[in-house]
Amino acid sequence: MEKVTEYFGSMVFDDRIMKATLSEKVYKSLKRTIDRGTPLDISVANAVAAAMKDWAIELGATHYTHWFQPMTGVTAEKHDSFISPAPDGRVIMEFSGKELVKGEPDASSFPSGGLRATFEARGYTAWDPTSYAFVKDGTLYIPTAFCSYTGEALDKKVPLLRSMEAINKQALRILKLFGNTKVKSVKTSVGPEQEYFLVDRDMWKQRKDLIMTGRTLFGAMPPKGQEMDDHYFGSIKPRVAEYMADLDRELWKLGILAKTKHNEVAPAQHELAPIYDTTNIAADHNQLTMEVMQKVAQRHNLVCLLHEKPFAGVNGSGKHNNWSISTDQGENLLSPGETPAENAQFLLFLAAVIKAVDDYQDLLRLSVATAGNDHRLGANEAPPAVISIFLGDELTSVLDAIEKDKPYGGTAKEKMKLGVDVLPQFSKDSTDRNRTSPFAFTGNKFEFRMLGSSNSISCANIHLNAAVAEVLRQFADKLEKSKDFNKALHDLIKKTIKDHKRIIFNGNGYDDAWIAEAEKRGLMNLKTTADAMPHICDKKNVDMLTSHGIFTEAEIFSRRDIMLENYIKTVNIEAVTMIDMARKEIIPAVAKFAADTANAVAVKKSVSKAACKYETKLVTELSELIDEMDSATAALEKAVAKFRTIDVIVKASEFIRDTVLPAMDKLRSAADKAETVTAETYWPFPAYDKLLFGV
Repeated sequence: MEKVTEYFGSMVFDDRIMKATLSEKVYKSLKRTIDRGTPLDISVANAVAAAMKDWAIELGATHYTHWFQPMTGVTAEKHDSFISPAPDGRVIMEFSGKELVKGEPDASSFPSGGLRATFEARGYTAWDPTSYAFVKDGTLYIPTAFCSYTGEALDKKVPLLRSMEAINKQALRILKLFGNTKVKSVKTSVGPEQEYFLVDRDMWKQRKDLIMTGRTLFGAMPPKGQEMDDHYFGSIKPRVAEYMADLDRELWKLGILAKTKHNEVAPAQHELAPIYDTTNIAADHNQLTMEVMQKVAQRHNLVCLLHEKPFAGVNGSGKHNNWSISTDQGENLLSPGETPAENAQFLLFLAAVIKAVDDYQDLLRLSVATAGNDHRLGANEAPPAVISIFLGDELTSVLDAIEKDKPYGGTAKEKMKLGVDVLPQFSKDSTDRNRTSPFAFTGNKFEFRMLGSSNSISCANIHLNAAVAEVLRQFADKLEKSKDFNKALHDLIKKTIKDHKRIIFNGNGYDDAWIAEAEKRGLMNLKTTADAMPHICDKKNVDMLTSHGIFTEAEIFSRRDIMLENYIKTVNIEAVTMIDMARKEIIPAVAKFAADTANAVAVKKSVSKAACKYETKLVTELSELIDEMDSATAALEKAVAKFRTIDVIVKASEFIRDTVLPAMDKLRSAADKAETVTAETYWPFPAYDKLLFGV
């Protein structure tokens, strides 16, 4: 059996392959581009392209593609073969540096938010040499950025790279003030934990809602859900274990550091977590992971559901974004050390994150806003829509002491005593975990828990990087002008804590009392995408994002329109699917059951003249539910028709929120009631008990 160490990264044009296939001069030049961002010479690109082509062909590749991340939420690719005609009528395999560094996909058919008109088709993809190329399904994949003919970013990679450069620039200024001149670069790193559901493919095929929308639009809860907590970290079923093993192998071949796998809380729900990587590479790998998860599922006659809330009444799926910031010397700038109260550099970076999250809580909230995530936030281990930071008792006490100019009376880490001699003793972590916190400090990183499972992690990290970069700039501007650095540093940390402690909350985020308290503190509660997304165009946000060169003003407004358009289109598809299922499947099925039951009553009465109380009551109840479903369907049809007359995108999103979604809820409520009283043999598609417990 082939060892993991032998096939890991076997399909990746990584540093090992580059060293082996490139000349020393070309390799060093490429590494300078990757590590320091120096311009790439075309002669180097030609040499890399030739080596990359030969390597890919040996692995069976016949085509190459520039792989990019448009604003659709998924990746895009256009495949070109390596073949070129030879004079003798045969073909040769060619791939040039020009083809490596630049592609020209049609930009008019991707979401642009008005940046591109339909007739303005030209767009460019540009090779991102910091993210390794790889071979998959007979094609060489080249990670690229995507921009328009006029230079606007039409993707998520370009702004992400810009945000990484912004935080690098400002963090280096801060480190220089602490006398650290050896550091040449500072990078953010991310480890995104990916949650997902697995359902049987044959059952999935019978549910139009799962096929069209990725979630169940109808479904009554089964007798058992997740209330026994027996699925969480439980023994993995053989069919799922085979899927996970196959998935690991495919991801490892692509150099993706899949590390942890386990059952999640809800039935049929699972999680995969990777080892941390540089943010833009982690974003590429997560997009690739989601694609591979779905393809591998097909081999096992399964479907991998990445929707944030595929089933009502049980946990939804998130994607916890574990974010940290480190130097090229290997120092984690969010590591408190053994004595955090005495670690001034850590405290300054911690204060910067606290202020950034408070100042730009709207940006962080809208960075995770989607129609799917709106269903998830607020319960079942998902954080509420209100942004807050969990620090734990120790760090909160440290900051409290600084604010009050009192000595910190912390003690050495407590040993865990389990009361059994044979079990090992170990030190407790400095913080507990808070599953209800949107933004939790977990030792040497922050866990941003609000991302939905289908989200690209790029959006959240763009705004997180940008917000922290802005605060670091403000800090550097003040400290660079100070005559007494230590006093200025102390005063700055103290003032930041005092001004922004409202964002710190270590309690239960699900408690209604916290929502009321958050309102008193002046924190924002942006419950839906329609509430959150327009705030990206607030002046303070536009000024900050443009000042760091992360977005142009036009790119910002385009993203508001793109995300709101995605929101309203998603809900519109769901509403139309509900209408279709209600009219063609559910109402006819319930009506048939009611008619058959009524006929049975008539036959029974003609034979024995029995009262038939149960059957008569059932027919009455079913008839009332049929009328209720018909009325709710008509109301939803009317709401959808009205929505289609609204051409102002912000107004359309508000109508979706206020009218269409409530109408969908009413139809679902009536249909779910009908399911509970309709004989199973009549119900037109697999119910929750089959879907959740059928794998």
